[in-house]
Amino acid sequence: MENVLLLVGICLVIVLQLGILYLFYTTNSRVREITKTLTHQYNLIVKIQSILKNKSATNAVAENAEMIYQDLLQNLIPIMAAIDVMPRNTNEHPLWRALGGIMDEYAKNPFALEKLRRCIKLDTEVARSVDNYMNRADGFLNHLTTTDPDGILAATFTDGLLGQSLTFFAQAKQLAMQTNE
Repeated sequence: MENVLLLVGICLVIVLQLGILYLFYTTNSRVREITKTLTHQYNLIVKIQSILKNKSATNAVAENAEMIYQDLLQNLIPIMAAIDVMPRNTNEHPLWRALGGIMDEYAKNPFALEKLRRCIKLDTEVARSVDNYMNRADGFLNHLTTTDPDGILAATFTDGLLGQSLTFFAQAKQLAMQTNE
């Protein structure tokens, strides 16, 4: 009978050890799952925080858009006067009317590029205005690109009149630097 009790005791100890191993294994698995979940949630929180920072930066740009637009417009006025271009006659913001006038004139008359090239070459005020406009517009687009998480706002400006005008002015500036007139 002692052998039976000893055997039952050993079996009981083995069952207890297997139970403890099972509990240890399931607890370890749960801890791993919780760790994965917490890591995923932490990454989501970091992403949300980044998006909120970008949105607040984009909102700051939107709040300051009028100042940015006026700054760009101030640089366009001498350029428009030099190449004799009138703004569009629309209800748009004056900046977009001015840019639209320049790009409309270029679309109708490619000689507008040559006129601008000559003005950049011969008039330091126009050259300075073109440089200032390009620097500020490029800085604005770069800021939008870095702060716009989905890129829709930045693409709208880049593909729109602002981006087209930068290309137009860059071409005229490059031509002015190449020629010896």
